[in-house]
Order: sequence, then structure tokens, then C-alpha cells
Amino acid sequence: MSKTDLFDEFPDVSAKQWKQKIQFDLKGADYNDALVWESLEGINVKPFYNAEDTQNIPTFTLPKGHDWSVGQSIYVGDAKKANKKAFDVLQKGVESLILNIPTEETDFETLFSDINLEGLELYFHFEFLAVEPIKKLVQFLSNKKAKAHLCIDIIGHLAQDGNWYHNLEKDHELLTKILSLGTSDISILGVDLSLYQNSGANMVQQLAYGLAHANEYLNHFATSSSVEKSFPITFKVAVGSNYFFEIAKIKALRWLWNSLASEYGIKNPCSILAVPSKRNKTLYDYNVNMLRTTSECMSAVLGGVDTVCNLAYDSIYHKDNEFGERIARNQLLLLKEESYFTEASQIAEGSYYIESLTNQLAEKALALFKQIEASSGFLDALKKGTIQQKIKESADKEQQLFDDGTLVSLGTNKYLNPQDRMKDDLELYPFVKTKPRKTIITPIIEKRLAEAVEQKRLNDE
Repeated sequence: MSKTDLFDEFPDVSAKQWKQKIQFDLKGADYNDALVWESLEGINVKPFYNAEDTQNIPTFTLPKGHDWSVGQSIYVGDAKKANKKAFDVLQKGVESLILNIPTEETDFETLFSDINLEGLELYFHFEFLAVEPIKKLVQFLSNKKAKAHLCIDIIGHLAQDGNWYHNLEKDHELLTKILSLGTSDISILGVDLSLYQNSGANMVQQLAYGLAHANEYLNHFATSSSVEKSFPITFKVAVGSNYFFEIAKIKALRWLWNSLASEYGIKNPCSILAVPSKRNKTLYDYNVNMLRTTSECMSAVLGGVDTVCNLAYDSIYHKDNEFGERIARNQLLLLKEESYFTEASQIAEGSYYIESLTNQLAEKALALFKQIEASSGFLDALKKGTIQQKIKESADKEQQLFDDGTLVSLGTNKYLNPQDRMKDDLELYPFVKTKPRKTIITPIIEKRLAEAVEQKRLNDE
């Protein structure tokens, strides 16, 4: 932290002096072996950081007064039911709605009936790609003074599904038409980084792939005469349990986007929607999931996201239910209203450790991004299977650490409760679903670390 008058009478202590003192206290044990550990990203983490670690490195700061909103996800299978649920949760402290739209027939007037949209943050996930229904939505939202993020991500759909919505040419043609509908209050494009995290990519990969993913859109559309230089984009990130690293990851993402956008003459800052990771969530001892999501939401806020949408503790095996959603919502409300996290994104600024991590993650991600671009870009790497293979290698490494107990998951691979029974409580299938079908690329598959352990325990019940 910065030196203040309080410490003026104390002499400065260099990093070398601190290290010597620690080495003395170790009584002969090797400093590097005992106290320095290497992260999955190849970053060596030291036992202490001081001002010397932030000398001569650039830093990125958020705008003064940056705040975040409490979000909740709603599935819009039935517009009337979704409207009722949205109206209810907005009375209970929710400030942003994340709306999953499954069909082109969704009635948006019914969905938003009697809801005051002014000042509301809206995020959409469409399970289709079509111009007319989205055009109707944009027309409906005009002059409503809501901030809407349509989060249309044709490349993300390809990566997850293995196929385009229609085909490459038609998807890009439709996206071009939809982009022309954007306004100052309605951003069109999204980039889903959560897929990479939930499938096992390390943080450098998440950042680099997200940046290369976004660059495909910039390359294709930012130079088009039909698209203005205003190019807002929304990133969706999944936040894991490596607390300080996740804070740094989100800070690095903003920094990298600003650097990339500036190369195209674009000044729009990105918006970031954060959700807790599914990768470390467990079926057994499921209450621990609440501790995990609380920590992850805190990382998201301190990293400076715009909206946090929490994950219910039972979401991997229960259908949507009022109790699980209420707990998830109240976790965020407790952080914001009772834990003084209202403007907490400023707190992390100036931390030697976080600033050092942010810089290292950004530099490593930028180097990997440049490699991808030098090898024909992100789409080409997806088609060749390079991205999928690199994620698999990272996921396998993390899985091995989990399997041998180095990566601890309380209640699952350490301190198990053998009396736990879950077989009769499953409303959803909580494991990777295998359904062979024809795809043009190998899809990126999300998978939780505990799946193999849990399948064995279920079989043994």
C-alpha cells in the first residue's frame, strides 16, 4: 500500500531484506521450495509483495464511482410466468435480469408487462438467431430507458454446440443485420468466457481466448461501413475459487479489451457479467457450494464487474426453485447492503499482490493472443481443434490435482461424510451428457471436477 505520514519515521525495508529475514526464520529450509508455489497459469506466487513488485509496470483503474448490480437469471419458457417471477424478484432487491429466451415466439410485451424498465439492466441469452424477433425486442425497448445487452455470440454458440445456428455465411449475414439495430442503450455483441472456465481452461487461456474471440468480431465488423465505430461488447465470465487470481483476471480482461479496442479506434468500455463457476461445484455436501459462491461473488465485485448473477447452491441437481434462488439472491444482497461492498471495486486498486498478478496475467494472455492471431486466428484454431486440445490439457492437469487431493474440495475429496445420500434427490442429471451427433467442429464441453467421484458414490449408495 502507499506510504503515509504514519510511517515516515520508520526506515524503508527492501524486498531483499524481507527475504533475508524470512530465510533466517526458515532455519535452513529452502525459500523457494517452502514458500513459493506455481499456479496453473505458470505464475510463481511469492510469500510477500511490496512496492518493488509494482515498479515500472502499467496499471489499470476503473472509473471513479464504478458500481455493480445484483442480477438474477430467469428462463422465459412461458412469458406470463417469467413476468410474474421478474416482477417478484425486482421487489426483493434484484437490479438486473438475465433472461434466457428459448424461442422466436416469445412475447416481449407480456414478458415486461407492468415492469418499470427505467434504469434496469437487462441481459439476454437467445437460443436462436433471427432478425425479426430481435428487431421487435429492440423496438419495444426503445425509449424505455433500460440498458440492454443482447449478448449475441455466434462464435460462442459454435464453440459450445459444435455447429453454427445456420451456417457460417448466414450467421454472419444475420448478425450484421442485427448489429445495425444497436443503440446507445442496446448493445448487441457478447463474448462468453464462462465456457472456457467451466471446461477447464486456465486463466491465461480464458483471457487470451476471450480476446481472440472478440477480435474475430472486430476484424469482421469494425471495418464495415455498415457498422459505426461505436462497438460495445459484453463479456460473460465464470469466477472460480482462486480468490485473488480471479480478481486480477477480471481487471486484466478490462485492460486487455481497452488495449485491443484502441487498435481499431474504438473507445467503448466493455461490460462484464459474472457468474460463479460450475466446475468446482459438488453434489455431495452441497451446502459448501454456498461458501464457494460467496467467495466467488466477492472476487467478481472486487475485480470490477458490472453485474453479478449468483448460482444457487443446488443448481446442478435441482430444477429452479424459490428457496435456492432466494438464498443465492440474498448472498449478493448481504454483500452489497450489509458488507459495504456497494462500491468495493475500488478496494483492490493499489494492492501490490493483485496489481502484480493482473500485470502477469495480462502479459501472458497477450502473448498467447498474439500466437493465435499469428496462426490465422481464433476461428481457424477452433476448426483445427487446437483450442479444444489446449483446454483439455489444462483440464486434465487440474483434474489430476483434484484426483490426488492436492486441489482440495471439502466434502468431496477431503473430509467426506459417508452418510450423505443423494441418489433420490436428483431432479437434473448432474454429469456430462453424451449424445453422439454430427458437428462441424469438436465442441468445448463443460465438466465439473467432482463428476467421476460422485458417479462412483452414487453407484455405491
